[in-house]
Amino acid sequence: MSKKYLSTTALSKEIQLPAKEVFKLLSESGLVIREEDNWNLTDKGKEKGGIVKSHPKFGTYIAWCEDFKNDSILKTENLSPKLLTSTALGSHFGISKFRINPILSELGLIQKGVKGWLVTPLGKLMGGEQFEYDKTGIPYVCWNPGILSKKSIINSMKEIQGEASTEGKPENNQSNMGFREKFEAKLRTADGHYVRSRAEMLIDNWLYMSEIVHAFERKLPVEEDVYCDFYLPVGKVYIEFWGLENDDKYKERKQEKIKIYQKYGFNLIELNDDDIKNLDDVLPKKLLKFGIQAY
Repeated sequence: MSKKYLSTTALSKEIQLPAKEVFKLLSESGLVIREEDNWNLTDKGKEKGGIVKSHPKFGTYIAWCEDFKNDSILKTENLSPKLLTSTALGSHFGISKFRINPILSELGLIQKGVKGWLVTPLGKLMGGEQFEYDKTGIPYVCWNPGILSKKSIINSMKEIQGEASTEGKPENNQSNMGFREKFEAKLRTADGHYVRSRAEMLIDNWLYMSEIVHAFERKLPVEEDVYCDFYLPVGKVYIEFWGLENDDKYKERKQEKIKIYQKYGFNLIELNDDDIKNLDDVLPKKLLKFGIQAY
């Protein structure tokens, strides 16, 4: 029976470690050496069972016997911290490797490039690091293990999988409790959302009739307990309607929310009472600034 060989990239996927880190381990162990822009196999690497193979599209590359994935050289105890691939992240939360990156994108942690995935400013704050595959140059993102303990990420993953979570709900916050009791969500929009004011209903209906996917009162994917009025996955845009400008507590709450939007560099559209009277003129212009075409 012929031996099965894995390319170094395939090997990195098997042990759930970025290819860049695998090459680092191999290089530090003297199995490969970097010469100009290529990795070359050393005599020590050949003794470990490494061979050079050829591919009609990608050219020559180093491959390893499948059993090599269990070699002590590839133990990662000395790597601090061990970064998680998106596959490992998905495995931890019980989410398919095909769904995890789109979910991270919806949360605003990564964005799709021409090929592959790019980390966003928020993603960097959450421990994301940018890498690219040596052979193809296709970008991908790995994560600091600390992301596994982020409450915002844990709750988002639970919600996406249909698991109810009471942690972090605004009703637990006494300052928000009075506001939400006073303005209960009783108005039903065209797409079935229940909102708290006529202005929110007009915004929701406008987005729905413009065929723009949106969420109402989505929690921001940060550790602070903050909910937006509307969130648009396309463009990663948040919309806030400021309607109680004469209320001192409301104005204080408004300023706190704005600071959080600025802290994380979120795309924010702000609307007031005058804007509601002219949504057809105002909202398309504001959306276009973030690459969203309404008509």
